[in-house]
Amino acid sequence: MTNAGPALRLSGLSVAYGEVNVLAALDLELGAGEVMALLGSSGSGKTTLLHTVAGFIEPDSGVVTIGDRVVAGPGHWVAPEDRRVGLVFQGAALWPHLSVLDTVAYPLRRRGTSKAVSRKEAGALLERLGLSLLADRLPAQLSGGEQQRVGLARALARDPALFLFDEPTAHLDTHLRSVVLEEIARRREALGAAALYATHNAAEALAIADRIAVLRRGQLVQVGTPQELYERPVDVETARLTGPASFLDASSPSRAGVGAAAGAAGGHVLVRPDWVRLEGDVQGVVETVRYRGPHTDHVISVPGGRLLATSPGPPLLRAGESVGVTVTQCWPIPVAPGPGPAAGAVPTPSRAGSRAGSPAEDGQLPLDCEKADTDASAVPVRRHL
Repeated sequence: MTNAGPALRLSGLSVAYGEVNVLAALDLELGAGEVMALLGSSGSGKTTLLHTVAGFIEPDSGVVTIGDRVVAGPGHWVAPEDRRVGLVFQGAALWPHLSVLDTVAYPLRRRGTSKAVSRKEAGALLERLGLSLLADRLPAQLSGGEQQRVGLARALARDPALFLFDEPTAHLDTHLRSVVLEEIARRREALGAAALYATHNAAEALAIADRIAVLRRGQLVQVGTPQELYERPVDVETARLTGPASFLDASSPSRAGVGAAAGAAGGHVLVRPDWVRLEGDVQGVVETVRYRGPHTDHVISVPGGRLLATSPGPPLLRAGESVGVTVTQCWPIPVAPGPGPAAGAVPTPSRAGSRAGSPAEDGQLPLDCEKADTDASAVPVRRHL
């Protein structure tokens, strides 16, 4: 990211379909060269937001500014083709009469590149995406995944100031997803363009983004770095959206060791699978074991609830076995999902304190979520995009 002005600014953006508010007075800024993931479930407003920025939907109110240019707002409207955005649709949306090569060469031709040069550059891009053998085919002769990759190649050929990705890897297998993400990264970094990347895949959002914006029912629930959203979600729904989560009841007197902060949050704490060690003095019973290949999931019944714990490789335990565990980190969280703090607000971090790993007394789970020794500002920027 650079010190230049924002690549995108949304101010009071609202869109309604009839009487249904899809986006409600939304404010958001995307920095120059920044990758922001829009994370939300189906129907949260992700696609509507992207299409409004691209110019396919006119907002009911608010302002859209790309770079230093207002492209939508009172008295302002810039057509989609003049906004310098590259949009990869959730569906490929290819022109049925153009070959793959001509489809990818089209944005280059619009920039004034000669036919020969544009076709050469398009061919090189197709080769990097593993599509060179399909250059002469029409969309009707392609699989869904192939069409999606052609749509991505067309967007990458545009030389945009802003990339808009609407779940571009949704129809790709694991290997092709990796290839596509690497090509997106290469092209975006070469252009220095910012990117808004809509997805419902938490792992993908955590991996690609400098920041994540959680969208729910057309409103921003939380905006922050991947580490902030994973370790300190504002509510239960956001916690579940951003990764595997366990919630332990810490409100009963017999489990007061979870700490006053947990009680204030409604008597529950969030525990991620990687915050659990399969050794310690808190006794539990293994309920289920699921081998996932690179790791194994263990669901363990402990005082206060059920914990999901992972271990690398094949299973270490069997269902019905007793096991001691240690919870190394936790986060107090409200039980019922609500609107949460304002967008961008992040609660104080918490880790398990000195009692973690001490003997459980009277059924008490030894956690102290009042300790604050996590520095989320020290987050390494690692991104595929």
